Amino acid sequence: MLRVGILGAAGIAPAAIIRPANRRSDVVITAVASRSESAASQYASTWSIERAYGDYRALLADPEVDLVYNALPPSGHAEWSIAALEAGKDVLCEKPFAMNAKQARRMRASADETGRRLIEAFHDRYHPLSHELDVIKASGRLGDILSLEANFLATNSYDPKSLRHDPALGGGALMDLGCYPVHWVRAFMGAEPTVTSAEAVLNPSGADMNMDASLLFPSGATARVRCAMDYEGAMVNSLDIVGTRGTLHVDNPVFPSRGHYIREEVDGIVRELTVRGATSYDHQLDAIVAGLESGAPLLTEGEDSVANMTVIDGIYAAAGMSLDFD
Repeated sequence: MLRVGILGAAGIAPAAIIRPANRRSDVVITAVASRSESAASQYASTWSIERAYGDYRALLADPEVDLVYNALPPSGHAEWSIAALEAGKDVLCEKPFAMNAKQARRMRASADETGRRLIEAFHDRYHPLSHELDVIKASGRLGDILSLEANFLATNSYDPKSLRHDPALGGGALMDLGCYPVHWVRAFMGAEPTVTSAEAVLNPSGADMNMDASLLFPSGATARVRCAMDYEGAMVNSLDIVGTRGTLHVDNPVFPSRGHYIREEVDGIVRELTVRGATSYDHQLDAIVAGLESGAPLLTEGEDSVANMTVIDGIYAAAGMSLDFD
C-alpha cells in the first residue's frame, strides 16, 4: 500500500491524485498539511483524509506517509521537496519543478544523496497518447524533423492576488502553461535545445501574461513555443511537427482524456486517430506505483526536470526578464 501525504490544500490535488488514488486499492491518501490547521482540517473532511496538519514538517514526520505530493506554489517546490526527501519520503512534485534550474539541480542532488525518488508531475507524459508520439518519432516516417510548434493558450485574467500572476511565487504564463510545450518539444526530439529569442508581455506585477520563444535543436530543427494567459478564445493546446516526408498535428496533448486527436500526413497519405486511455493522472499514478516498486526510472525524473528548467531559464533570459531565485 502506497501512503500519500499532500503538502498544500490545493485545488489541483483532487483531480491530480485524490480521485486517482480512490480508484485504486493499493494507494491511500493518508494526510494533508496546510499553513492553517483549520484549512487542513476542512480539506481533510471534504476529501475523507484521515490526518490533517497545520504544519508541513508535521506531515513530513508522519511515519505513515511514504510519498509526498508537493502541491505548493512553485516557490515552495525546492524547499519542501528537499525537506521531504531528507525526511525519508519519495516525492511527486507539481510542475513547474522549481523556480529555476539552480534550484532544480539542488533538488536532484538531494534525491541522489538521500536515495529517494523525486518525480515531476508532468501527468500528460504518462498517457498512451504520449507513447504514440514516441512511436511515430522512432519510426522515422516523418523524415528528418525540420520544425515544431507547441502552443498552450488560455484565458486567466490578471488578478494581483492570484499566485498564477505573482512572479515571486512562480506565476506567469511560461511557468504555469509554457512548461508543458517546452516539455513536449524536448520529449519529441529527445534532445536539448538552445533558446534563440523570446518576447514577453508582462502584467502589472511583472509576471509574463504571454511568451513567444524560438528554440534551436542540435539537429538544426527549430521550435516555436507559445503560451498565454490573455488569450481571447477557447483554450488551445497543440503540437505541430514538420518533417521532410510528412507532418503531424496533435490536438489537446495536455488533457487527452477530455478529447484529442492526431492527424498525420506522410507522403500524401493522411492518417487520423485517437488513443484510448484513462485520465493522464491515472496513468501517472500507475507509473509511479510501478516505478517505486520496481526501481525503474520514470520519464519525468532526474535530468529531465533539470533540463526543462534550463530551457525555461533561457527563455526568460532571452525575453530580458531577470528572475534570479536562490
